[in-house]
Amino acid sequence: MALKIRLARGGSKKRPFYSVVVADSRMPRDGRFIEKLGTYDPRQPKDSENRVKIDGEKAVAWIAKGAKPTDRVARFLSHMEVEGSPIYTWKAGNNPNKGEPGTKAKERIEEKAEKEVARKEAEAEAKEAAKAAKAEAKAAAEAEKAAEAEAEAAAEEAPAEEAPAEEAAAEEEKSE
Repeated sequence: MALKIRLARGGSKKRPFYSVVVADSRMPRDGRFIEKLGTYDPRQPKDSENRVKIDGEKAVAWIAKGAKPTDRVARFLSHMEVEGSPIYTWKAGNNPNKGEPGTKAKERIEEKAEKEVARKEAEAEAKEAAKAAKAEAKAAAEAEKAAEAEAEAAAEEAPAEEAPAEEAAAEEEKSE
């Protein structure tokens, strides 16, 4: 007879509560069992001591008799200690594809990445346009300052030239 240490579901709809039991592997999940070893309440916080309650000595005895824990129960037992050593050493399964997202999720990730790249390109273009506009404004301001400086220089030179012309016109009027 193949023995399993596994969870048997109890509790009402949408309110799970499990018993940790030793049962023949051929029996149904919630069916006949040999002995109840403890309880598991997934609704409790993960750090709560009431979440998993298993009698470690009974579990060690059943493992010695040949009972194999399921993955979930093995994980619980690996966190428990009896006489300073873990009850059971649990190894995570090697299924690298299990955590991989599906095709639709991959498509959504790609779309999101494309939108992010497009957004960054638009921001870069906007920054370049702003820099170009700033440079144009600066060049226009410098050109305006240069034009003003030339106008001032021309204004300073023009009155000096006009003054002799004005004096000459004044002398002509006197001579007449």
